[in-house]
Amino acid sequence: MPTKNSQKQNLINDFKIHAKDTGSASVQIALLTERINGLTEHLKMHRKDYSSRVGLLQLVSTRRRLLKYLKRQDFKKHKDILDKLNIRK
Repeated sequence: MPTKNSQKQNLINDFKIHAKDTGSASVQIALLTERINGLTEHLKMHRKDYSSRVGLLQLVSTRRRLLKYLKRQDFKKHKDILDKLNIRK
C-alpha cells in the first residue's frame, strides 16, 4: 500500500498543469476529493463522529467553490476533472 505522501504526489502528477504546479484549482480539487473520500469511509464506521462530519462539510464546500471557479474559467477542464474523479454534478 502506498504511503500518503506518494498518494498525494501521484494525484499532483496526474492533475498538474506545469512542472512546479502544486496549487492550481485542478490539483486542489483532486486533493480535496481524496480527503473527502477518506472522511466518508471513516464516517461510515463512526456514525456519531460529529466533529469529523463538520470537517467533511467544510471540505465539500471548499471543493464546490473551486469547481464553480474552474467552471467559470475553463469549462472543458472542469468537465474533464469531474469525469476523472467520478464527481457527480
